Amino acid sequence: MDFLYDDWLTKPVWMWLAFLGIIVVLLVLDLGVVHRKQREIEVRESLALSGFYVTLGLAFGGWVWWQFGPQAGKEYLTGFVVEKSLAVDNVFVIAMIFGYFAVPRIHQHRVLFWGILGVILLRGVMIGLGASLVAQFSWLLYVFAAFLIITGIKMWMMAEKPYDIGANPLLKAIRRWFRVADELHGNRFLVRKADPATGRAAWYMTPLLLALVMVEIADVIFAVDSIPAIFAITTDPFVVYTSNIFAVLGLRALYFALAAMLHRFHYLKYALAVLLVFIGSKIFVADLAGFEGGKFPADWSLAITVAILFAGVGWSLWKTRRPIGDAA
Repeated sequence: MDFLYDDWLTKPVWMWLAFLGIIVVLLVLDLGVVHRKQREIEVRESLALSGFYVTLGLAFGGWVWWQFGPQAGKEYLTGFVVEKSLAVDNVFVIAMIFGYFAVPRIHQHRVLFWGILGVILLRGVMIGLGASLVAQFSWLLYVFAAFLIITGIKMWMMAEKPYDIGANPLLKAIRRWFRVADELHGNRFLVRKADPATGRAAWYMTPLLLALVMVEIADVIFAVDSIPAIFAITTDPFVVYTSNIFAVLGLRALYFALAAMLHRFHYLKYALAVLLVFIGSKIFVADLAGFEGGKFPADWSLAITVAILFAGVGWSLWKTRRPIGDAA
């Protein structure tokens, strides 16, 4: 069992296995116990589950702080907050996907659950690849930083433009290359029915499976933003992956709470745009200012991140408040 103490991506193997074990237990409890019977997720339950996942993520951050020191702890918390905030933008897109495919609330948890499994695997591959590349080519951090600045500016400029699900080229390709059913078939991803052209039975993709595919595509797009963002905060693969996964794990629960009041966070996209520009620019600022170790202070990074997001949420709630005199 000595291999458990061997380092893998800067941390002992047992730490990685312990973390993955926690994730597996959470997913099994979620699907096999809490949501064993398919049903709609109410807002109150959504908020409770979201609070549980946030508490669990913060508790793990406390363990990181205790185990690896204040610097790693602050970097984990910053990464957790950034990823959690970017996940809110992902919620906007998921809500549009469910609306486009007319997925009823009772089936949405099933799509999000399998979507999360894809996220865990996909993020692991992307973060592992990113960590290996950064370790060999440190200048890639500056590429990530420039990409984040450009992405933040683009996000600001595109904040008012809706995401057109139907125009997605991959969705058009799937509909052209595969058999796709026009209607939902309960909670099934695939259905076998007669092909109108041949009269023979054939497998068809249901709109529920198309929704799952689009949710995964949306995560790939958001991962392209969020993973460079976390690498701009820390290059420790363990901190990057754990903060990412704990933030994303609560996305399902968070979705059902936010879906009913997304309009109240309309202006949060502008804060996220500013946040991406800040995260990207602080790498260049750290070099120019000559900070110790060539890194932007973790205390400042965490404080500025929270301030930007607090301002964005506050401004959104203020601008979308109900005018005095409106009917209840």
